[in-house]
Amino acid sequence: MRTVLERAGGAAIAAVLWPFGSQAADEAAQPPSEPIYLNQLTITATRNPLPAFDTPGMVTVIERDEIEMLQPSAVDDILKFVPGVEFFGGPRRTGEVPSIRGFAGADVIILLDGARQNFGSAHDGRFFLDPELLREVEVLRGASSSLYGSGGTGGVIEFRTATAGDFLEADESYGVRSSVGYQDVNEEELGSLTAYAQPGYGLDLIANITYRDSDDISLGGGETLSNSDDNILSGMAKAGSFFGAGHFAEASFIGYNGDIEEPNNAQGIGSADSVDKDIRSQTFRLAYGYANPANPWLNLDAVAYYTSTSADEQRLDNLGAGPAGELLTRDVDTVGFRVDNRSMLSLGEKAQTLFTYGIEYYRDDQDGERDGAPRDGVPNAESDTFGAFAQAELTFSDLGPVPGEMLLVPGVRFDFYDIDSDVAEGTTETEVSPRIAATYKPLPWLMGFASYGEAFRAPTFNELFLTGTHFQIPIGPVPVTNFFVPNPDLKPQKTRTVEFGGGVQFDNVLDDGDRFQAKASYFTVKGEDFIALDVMQPTPFVDCNPFTPGACNGTTIARNVADAKLHGFELESGYESRRFRASLGLSTIDAEDERIGEPIDLLAPTQLTAGFAVKLPEISSIVGWRGIFAAEFDNTTDPAEERDAYQVHSIFAAYEADEGPLKGLRLDVGADNLFDAEFSRTFTGADEPGRNFKAKISYKLNF
Repeated sequence: MRTVLERAGGAAIAAVLWPFGSQAADEAAQPPSEPIYLNQLTITATRNPLPAFDTPGMVTVIERDEIEMLQPSAVDDILKFVPGVEFFGGPRRTGEVPSIRGFAGADVIILLDGARQNFGSAHDGRFFLDPELLREVEVLRGASSSLYGSGGTGGVIEFRTATAGDFLEADESYGVRSSVGYQDVNEEELGSLTAYAQPGYGLDLIANITYRDSDDISLGGGETLSNSDDNILSGMAKAGSFFGAGHFAEASFIGYNGDIEEPNNAQGIGSADSVDKDIRSQTFRLAYGYANPANPWLNLDAVAYYTSTSADEQRLDNLGAGPAGELLTRDVDTVGFRVDNRSMLSLGEKAQTLFTYGIEYYRDDQDGERDGAPRDGVPNAESDTFGAFAQAELTFSDLGPVPGEMLLVPGVRFDFYDIDSDVAEGTTETEVSPRIAATYKPLPWLMGFASYGEAFRAPTFNELFLTGTHFQIPIGPVPVTNFFVPNPDLKPQKTRTVEFGGGVQFDNVLDDGDRFQAKASYFTVKGEDFIALDVMQPTPFVDCNPFTPGACNGTTIARNVADAKLHGFELESGYESRRFRASLGLSTIDAEDERIGEPIDLLAPTQLTAGFAVKLPEISSIVGWRGIFAAEFDNTTDPAEERDAYQVHSIFAAYEADEGPLKGLRLDVGADNLFDAEFSRTFTGADEPGRNFKAKISYKLNF
């Protein structure tokens, strides 16, 4: 494992212990003798290790040391500098929901070590994961259904947890690492303990337990977001082993327990309708891989998993839609497996093909109760999804009059899904999702890419089978009520995406061994049957008389928008040397409902991200600055969702002793929102956190 200076280069090739059992990944996992700058591998983009720069699309890889320097309190802190990615519903961690290129909720696939995280709630987030467990995060943007099925309209966020190899040097077998941290914006205290071992015989063992305790959040401008008390205990246990000739097996457990006091709607700004939330998320996983270099036809990867997520809420006051003491529950269980194989076919000295093909199945089951009775808005329902996919990666070099190298990636997936509930008649559909993409490098430092992909997102059971009361307004002799209306006729949401772009990569620009890299993309998305939640509520005293019982009642129903069009631009660039690192990112997104010519929800302003850091090998340290610059946002039909331009600055520093009596000690310090800017992200009711001083001390003892 390299020092903080080497790993902080963003250059670290992901030392995945076992990504897919591939020989290429095993070779890539070997630490280089010298830093390799800006040379991350992506696995998510094609399910095979591939340099992120060469991928025919936009993918971002965030490695463990970068995660540590961010000192994240929640996953949002890791991803907020990624172009095209936005979080809505903050700043309470329970309400945060990721969005990719304007797609959110079920339109973004979340994977945790290959296991789908399919929990869905209007106001309680998408997944629950402590960033302390992570070794790497990948964000794949754009149409992804050809490999991943339903939900691939926005893209994929894949989280990978740490292994013992992330903490041990080549001559070490056992170790323990303890960490304590503090963030003053929410008075968060952190304690973490990790034990790990590689005792020989191909074994890799790791266990972690992490505790966070945070309180009300200080917002930019001096306000406080009250009723934000979190007590979170999370942990992981994982064991992996190479055995036989090319076999690998792994078992893991990841748990998240949150005891949280906040409003029933975690995305709101008030303290009324307070609840005591008991959030539990557990992922059990078994994986198997086989790779034998002597057999180019068999390179197998299989994973089976069970994820159970529950969000129980007990009302603490009478200010909501029910009495104090009322218990609301939501349980979502997912069981699934995925099996895929790779076969290599040589087409001569200048061409070869890697075929990847497999099957996937998963079942989601949701139960909701309100004091033991059916819960409004949380139907008891289940869904089954089966998919089969195939992809080829054809690599050509020096093809006669065509100079350079080309990568051609055609792929297709077939999906069958069945969704059912006792609320209304269910739905059964099949979908075919093709994609073709290509990268062409006429020169080693120049590349261009283009792709066309079709993607879909099946309606969720929360959209199909909504019933009961959405909300009430205490006006008149009888409260004004908005009712959910089921819509079992919802069609799947479909998109067709065309994307093209290019990049440059130069070595030895200003210094021996340095690298400059830039990659940009323009994309256009045509959507059919977009799914939107329509809240139709007459305004009391304007549209109706609230003193006439039922006159002001409204409805909420999920519906298909006829046609929508999105387009945008993304840029990622970076420079890395032995002394400096710098980055610049840009993202724009625009979209409209073509039927009526109005913007659709979940857009974000044009954003520029930037960073600069100086490496100080003389004192084993790195210091730097990051910034987010957002333009004014007025691309909405709701004036309340308009936002002023804002800029947020952060600074950080890290020190890690790699020798001497302090060896094993690491110190990370920083300040987010340094100038206490007052701002709010789009489609979020509360301002963002203000100035946040934070520090974390870790000590590692290895043997």
